This record gives sequence, C-alpha cells and structure tokens, in this order.
Amino acid sequence: MKTRGYVVLTLKFQKQGKRWTAYCDELGTATFGRSLPEADQRIKEAVLLHISTLEDVGERERFFKEHNIQLHLKKPSKDITVCVPVNRDMFVEPLIQALPELTAA
Repeated sequence: MKTRGYVVLTLKFQKQGKRWTAYCDELGTATFGRSLPEADQRIKEAVLLHISTLEDVGERERFFKEHNIQLHLKKPSKDITVCVPVNRDMFVEPLIQALPELTAA
C-alpha cells in the first residue's frame, strides 16, 4: 500500500468497570473493548475509518486544518514518547497513522 503521508494522533484508554474505553483526542473518535488489546484494535480501526471517510467526502484537508492535525510526508520517528500509564486504569499512547494513497474508482 502506497502512502500519501502520516499523522501523529493521541490515543487514550481508560478502564470503566469491566470495559476499556478508547478515545482519539484529535479526531474525537471513540470506542470500547472488553480488554485493553480489544479497545486498542477497535480504536485503530475507527481512526482509519474516520480518516478514510473524511478523504472520501473531500473534507480531510479542512478537518485537519481546523483540528491542528499536521500531515507529515515522511514517517515520523518512533521516538515519540507519550505512551504513559497515567495509573493502572488509564493509558495514553501515540499512533502514527499512514494515510493511504487514493485509488481511482
């Protein structure tokens, strides 16, 4: 898959009862899972779907500008260190998301 760029997003996970909630700060996308790995997988799928939908409707550039989401042409360094357990029931981690090239329909 060819990429047209990358964005760095902040994912937050919090345990609420028996479930984990997951939230992307920059996009406002949220989901949950029965476990932390399930919530992690679901939020990453939701983020990609959100970005793809913005692209499909021609709103990605405007949305990114309004929400101060920077598009990187090269993959940012993995040395981004925001992955911190705030406590045993809350975690914050960065996500470097590739933006796929558009394909002609």
